[in-house]
Amino acid sequence: MKNKKILITGATGFVGSNITRYFLKQGADIAVFALEGEDTWRIKDILNDVCEYSVDLRNEEKTKNAVLSFKPQLIFHTAIYGGHIFQKETQRIMNTNFQGTVNLLTACNNIEYELFINTGSSSEYGIKSHPLKEDDLPEPVTDYGLSKLAATLYAQLLAKRENKPIVTLRLFSPYGDYDEPTRLIPYTSISCLKDENPKVSAASCVRDFIYIKDVIDAYTQVIENKEKVKGQIINIGSGMQYSIGDVVDKIIKLTGSSVKPEWGQSPNSRLEPKIWQADISKAQKLLGWKPKYDLEKGLKMSIEWLKKNNFLFEKDTMGR
Repeated sequence: MKNKKILITGATGFVGSNITRYFLKQGADIAVFALEGEDTWRIKDILNDVCEYSVDLRNEEKTKNAVLSFKPQLIFHTAIYGGHIFQKETQRIMNTNFQGTVNLLTACNNIEYELFINTGSSSEYGIKSHPLKEDDLPEPVTDYGLSKLAATLYAQLLAKRENKPIVTLRLFSPYGDYDEPTRLIPYTSISCLKDENPKVSAASCVRDFIYIKDVIDAYTQVIENKEKVKGQIINIGSGMQYSIGDVVDKIIKLTGSSVKPEWGQSPNSRLEPKIWQADISKAQKLLGWKPKYDLEKGLKMSIEWLKKNNFLFEKDTMGR
């Protein structure tokens, strides 16, 4: 990857920042898109090592000019709006996630690129009664899920119609270094380390949690197998389902804390499925990829990272 020109959108976010850090260490030449005035705490220490463009993907002209200026060989598209429960502006959700993706892909039509990885979401599936598989009928139940599905289908359309090297990775519930402190795992971990009772939602809610290093490994495997995956949609999850109650209990035990979770104190207006688990057989077949970190190992590493970087999380947070 040395000197490979890589463009990363959403580089100030959780997944994007981890991708940026990983490929920077591999010697890549990296450009990032960031909104003007956006909080850059996740990559503040490496901003001098990347080429930063102030670009809002909703602006077609600025997006096109920045892409033409940098001419990336690889594009990692991770920019989103609406992934947090407090991000509720429907118009912005649609314009950022769908129209922003359209604008970025249109801009990339003007260059020769090797691979475009679109980052999808398990929210595209909606409520199912079985482990989620790529050929399931998508029936999103949120504006966010709908906008991500539209972006995924548009990316797939271009890949097939115009023979473009585009693939979508549908991420389930990533966690780990630089995660948003209001998310369940960092919030609960920080609460335990502070010996404060975590205020959490319903213990029965379920998720497929996937450690961020496994996610990054999946992106690298896509690069290695780019000829096989053109036009594909691929689930990236652990292939296991855990309840929020199980995760909170594991964090309490791993931290050695004596806190008592305060259930029902964190509002959750989402429709919650009884099954939220990835079928990862396609990733195993096409990429030779499978997770290396089980939940306990991933939680241990996340907790250790939080201990070393607690200066980043001085403000009060509310678990989601």
